Amino acid sequence: MEDDFDMPAAEGMDEDMDLPEGSNFMKVGDEKEIGSQGLKKKLVKEGEGWDTPDNGDEVAVHYTGTLVDGTKFDSSRDRGEPFTFTLGQGQVIKGWDLGIKTMKKGENAVFTIPAELAYGESGSPPTIPPNATLQFDVELLSWVSVKDICKDGGIFKKILKEGEKWENPKDPDEVFVKYEVKLDDGTVVSKSDGVEFTVEEGHFCPALSKAVKTMKKGEAVLLTVKPQYGFGEKGKPASGGDGSVPPNATLNITLELVSWKTVSNVTDDKKVVKKILKEGEGYEKPNEGAVVKLKLIGKLQDGTVFLKKGHGDDENDLFEFIVDEEQVIEGLDKAVIAMKKGEVALLKIAPEYAFGSSESKQELAIVPPNSTVYYEAELVSFVKDKESWDMNTEEKIEAAGKKKEEGNALFKSGKYLRASKRYEKAAKFIEYDTSFSEEEKKQSKVLKVTCNLNNAACKLKLKEYKQAEKLCTKVLELEGTNVKALYRRAQAYMNMADLDLAEFDIKKALEIDPDNRDVKLEYKVLKEKVKEINKKDAKFYGNMFAKLTKLQTFDSNNATPKEAEPMSIDSKA
Repeated sequence: MEDDFDMPAAEGMDEDMDLPEGSNFMKVGDEKEIGSQGLKKKLVKEGEGWDTPDNGDEVAVHYTGTLVDGTKFDSSRDRGEPFTFTLGQGQVIKGWDLGIKTMKKGENAVFTIPAELAYGESGSPPTIPPNATLQFDVELLSWVSVKDICKDGGIFKKILKEGEKWENPKDPDEVFVKYEVKLDDGTVVSKSDGVEFTVEEGHFCPALSKAVKTMKKGEAVLLTVKPQYGFGEKGKPASGGDGSVPPNATLNITLELVSWKTVSNVTDDKKVVKKILKEGEGYEKPNEGAVVKLKLIGKLQDGTVFLKKGHGDDENDLFEFIVDEEQVIEGLDKAVIAMKKGEVALLKIAPEYAFGSSESKQELAIVPPNSTVYYEAELVSFVKDKESWDMNTEEKIEAAGKKKEEGNALFKSGKYLRASKRYEKAAKFIEYDTSFSEEEKKQSKVLKVTCNLNNAACKLKLKEYKQAEKLCTKVLELEGTNVKALYRRAQAYMNMADLDLAEFDIKKALEIDPDNRDVKLEYKVLKEKVKEINKKDAKFYGNMFAKLTKLQTFDSNNATPKEAEPMSIDSKA
C-alpha cells in the first residue's frame, strides 16, 4: 500500500522530521511556528481539500522573496513562469522543503525563514546578506505525486493522469495496458498500443506488474525503473521488435492502465475460477434457494459447445435453476452465487466441480470423463429466497420446518455438508423468538433442538468435532437431560481425546436412560480407549524407568570410592 498516511515523528528524532503543528487548522491571518527551528507560516489564502504534497513530489509554485526590511531579491511572478522542484530532495533551502509540505493546492502563505533554514552565515551575495532572515510569499499551484512504490528506491511512480474510482488490480487479474519504454538517452526499446496479461505472470519486465497493482483504471504514469526491476546486470538482447537493454540500465516507462478483468477463485482450492468480462449492477447477489435466469454457453477445452441458452434466435430461452438444489453442476452453483445482476463472466470449472469421472450427455455434445469445462454466463435476473427478516413469526416456523425436512433428506442420502447447511439455515429462521407467542415458542424450541442435534450428527460425519460439541451444548442449554445431545457430545469429546469429559456425559446419559443401547455401546468403546491409553502409558513409563535404572547402575559401577566423611559438629551445641 502507498504511504498515504505518514506516522508522526517520535520525540528525539532529527529536527528535520518535525511535522507542522496544527497547520491544517489555520484560518486566514493566523501565523504559526512550524517545527522547532524558528520557521513561521502566515496564512494569506486557504487552499482546496485536505491533501498536501510529500517528499519526492514535483511541486509548482509562484513566489516572491524579500528581506525583513521589504527589499525584494527574487520573484517567479516577475518572470511570469512558475518555479518547479522536487520536494524534500535538498533542491531548495530547508525552510522551503519544510514549509511547502504543509500547504494545500491553491493555498497562499508567507513564510518567515531564519538564516539556519535559509542561506546561513554565508548568505547568497550579492542579494542576500549573511545570517539573513527571509520572507517568501508562496502560492502552491499544483504538484505531481511521485511514489517509491517498492519502498527500496527501485521504482518511482509519477502520476501523469489520475484514474477512476479506488480499486487496484490483484495478482490473478488480467490487465490491458499501453506502454513505451525508453533508456536514459531517450532510445525507445519497446512500445505497445495495447497488450493484455495476467498481473502475477507479468509482461516485459518485473516493474510492469509491480506498478499496475498500485494503479486505478484509466491512470497514466511515468515509471523510473532501476535495474533490479528491469533487466539487471545482464541486460536484454534485441528480440521480436524490441530493442536491446544494456546491463544495469535505468528504464523510463510511460504506462497506462486502460482496463482490467477481475479474476477470482470461487472455491478455496482454486478449482472454480471466475473472470468478470462485464461488471454487474449494484451489490445484491443470489442467495441459496434463489431462482436465477442466465444466458449460458458451455464449452469443452477444445472449444466444442455442449450447451447454449439465451443466445441466437430465441434470446428468451434462458437457463433457469434454483441455487443449491443440485439442479446444475456444483461449480456453476457456487459461481452464480458470487455474481451480480447483469454481470457477464467466464467460468473455468475443474472436473471435481463439473461432471466428474463420468461421461455426461448434454444438449449439444457429450462431455467426456474428467473434463474441465468453461461457461460464459450472464446473470439476467434472480429472485432471492425469502430471508428471515422479511417473514412474520408463522412464516419463520414454517420455513424452519421445511429446511429441516430438506436437511433430513440430504442426510439420508449421505450429503452431510449440504444437510448441515440446511439445518443451520433452519435454526437461523427461529434464532430470535422474543416476538413469538407461547405456542410458537414451544414449536420453535422443538425445532431448535432437532435441527442442532441433526446438525451435530452431520458435523460428526464430517469430522468437525468441535462444532459438533458446540451444537450439543446449545441443545443441553435448552434441555439439560437430552440423552442424544449427551451421547453425541461424548462422541465429539472422544474424538478430541477429552476422555474424562466424554465419560462424564456418558455416565449422565446412563443415569437418565440406563437401558439406552447406543450409549452403553459407546461406554464400552470409551473403556477400551482408556485401557489402550493406560497400556501405552505403562509401556512408556516402564521403558523410561528401565533406562533410568540402567544409567544408575552404570554410574554406581564406575564411581570412584570415597572415604566416609565425619558429620560436622555444631560448635554452638
